Amino acid sequence: MNKSSASFPVEISIVIPLLNEAESLPELTRWIARVLQTHGLTYEVILIDDGSTDDSWEVIEALAMGDAALRGIRFNRNYGKSAALNVGFEAACGRVVCTMDADLQDSPEELPELYRMVTEDKFDLVSGWKQKRYDPLSKTLPTKLFNGATRWISGIRLHDFNCGLKAYDQRVVKSIEVYGEMHRYIPVIAKWNGFRRIGEKIVQHQERKYGVTKFGLERFVYGFLDLASITFVSRFRRRPMHFFGTLGTLSFLLGMVLTLWLTGEKVWLAYHNLKARNVTDQPLFFMALVAVIVGVQLFLAGFLAEMVQLNGPRRNDYLVREKIN
Repeated sequence: MNKSSASFPVEISIVIPLLNEAESLPELTRWIARVLQTHGLTYEVILIDDGSTDDSWEVIEALAMGDAALRGIRFNRNYGKSAALNVGFEAACGRVVCTMDADLQDSPEELPELYRMVTEDKFDLVSGWKQKRYDPLSKTLPTKLFNGATRWISGIRLHDFNCGLKAYDQRVVKSIEVYGEMHRYIPVIAKWNGFRRIGEKIVQHQERKYGVTKFGLERFVYGFLDLASITFVSRFRRRPMHFFGTLGTLSFLLGMVLTLWLTGEKVWLAYHNLKARNVTDQPLFFMALVAVIVGVQLFLAGFLAEMVQLNGPRRNDYLVREKIN
């Protein structure tokens, strides 16, 4: 173990969320062990069963009996990949924490180099880039659009934000919170938490050997909604009044200016004995009234958001059914 890893129980933690992957688990865990032992790395593998309905947990139990490096966490029901990763990050104790999918499409051969890039090249986060993919066009085309939009909004020059194969300095996973469907945006969350050394590595993409994909086209729709959400939350989570209060103040001032203008115009015309419509007969008055009301509501929304933020909702309470090792 090198000096930089001396204070950690293991050098590398592998966090693997899974759903109905019983067939692939024995081959995957053997492959990981072979690669890391060959490179002389101490490790742990944390398998998070996200509510599988097949024999995945029974397979994990059997594998863990013969390998102390394997740890298992089982959810009582399906919470989603973000929940599984968040719990895995909490449990990980390695100097470097790597994530990968359980379907054998991510190659464990990449792990030693990812570990080196974090420990020697001093990256906070290294994301895999599946330059050559074995996926249908219906999946690759939306992925390209999704990645392009994320690059544009976040300013992070990664080709593949959604690649499951990533490596993190432990400080990153212990400092960020992943919830909802935010696992796609971990590099974005990390950057907005101050971890700016984000790298990329071309990784091998394997053809699926067992089972079927667990994701449909709806994930891309949800992905763009999540991107808008994480952008807002990351920038205004600590100061929601700055967002709502600014919009509310501008809307209120616009409404008041329009109201004063209409009132002043009415008074000026009356003073000069000119014919003028009643203020309430003009459509612009009602637009001004709406602007004032919306402004007040936005300001109150900002105030309430500030109060909610102070109390901090508990988003990551998951019912863990069993643990191994």
